[in-house]
Amino acid sequence: MQPQFIDIHAHTNFTAFDADRRAVVERALEAGVWMINVGTQQDTSRKAVEMTREFSEGVYAIVGLHPIHANASFHDTQEIGKDSRGFTSRGEVFDKDFYRKLIKEGGKKVVGIGECGLDYYHAPNPEEHKRQRVAFIAQIEVALEFDLPLMLHIRSGAGGNAYRDVLDILKSYKEKYSDKLHGNIHFFAGTVKEAKEFLDLGFYLSYTGVVTFAKQYEELVKITPMDRIMSETDCPYVAPVPERGGRNEPFFVTHIANKIAGIKEIDLIECQKQLVDNAFKLFKLTA
Repeated sequence: MQPQFIDIHAHTNFTAFDADRRAVVERALEAGVWMINVGTQQDTSRKAVEMTREFSEGVYAIVGLHPIHANASFHDTQEIGKDSRGFTSRGEVFDKDFYRKLIKEGGKKVVGIGECGLDYYHAPNPEEHKRQRVAFIAQIEVALEFDLPLMLHIRSGAGGNAYRDVLDILKSYKEKYSDKLHGNIHFFAGTVKEAKEFLDLGFYLSYTGVVTFAKQYEELVKITPMDRIMSETDCPYVAPVPERGGRNEPFFVTHIANKIAGIKEIDLIECQKQLVDNAFKLFKLTA
C-alpha cells in the first residue's frame, strides 16, 4: 500500500515512547503515515531494527552513531532513559562490525546510516571534534560499503561551523564516489549558500515542525527544489503547530507537509506525493 506521508526522521525507538509506543506507531500507520526510526548509538539503533519486525509495513530503520555520543557527555532522558549512567552518554566508539551485523539482520528495512555528522553545539572542544570526525568518516565508509544513504546531523556552535566542515568531508569523498555518496541533511538549519552546496552534491534537505512557527526557515524551504525536499518530525522533539509544547510523534508530519505546501504555494496533494516519491527514491523503500 502506498503511504500518504512519510516521516523520514523519527525516534519512536526512544524511551520517550516506552509507555505507548505501539499506539503511537499504529495511529500513524492507520492515517497512512509511514516512518523511518533513526538510531543514535548501539541501543537505539538495535531498537529501531527490532521495530521493523514488529510491523509488517511502513516502519523502517536507520542505524548509526550520533556525533554527541562519540564523547561522554550530557544526554537527553527522552532518548535513553533516566537510569543511564548518571545522565551522560557513555561515549561510543563506532564499531563497524556491530553495525554491519545490524544492517544484515535488518535486511531491506534498514535504509540508511546515521544519524551521523558533526555537532559543535554540544561538543565545543577540538578533542571532541576529532572523535566525532573519526566516527563520521567510519560511517561514510559503511554507507558506501552497503550503498546506503547517509542521514546527517549537523549543528554549529562555539566550536565552529559544522556545516562547512561536513561539506569539506563530503566533497573529498564525492570526487571518488560520485555515484554512491548520497543522503539527507536532517533538520536543515544552515544558510542558503550551504543549502545550495549540499544540493549541488546531490543531497536532500529535510525540514521539521519548526517551519510551522519560525519564519526564518521559509526562504530555505522556497529555494529547496521539490524533488530534493523531505519532511520529518524528529519526534519526540519540536512538535509543529498546532501540537507545539507537547510530545511530537510521526502522525504530526502531516502538519509539516501542509506547511511546506503553503510556503511553496502548491496543492497539498501534489506536495505530499512529491515528498513520498522523494523518500522512496533516496531510501529505496519497499513494502
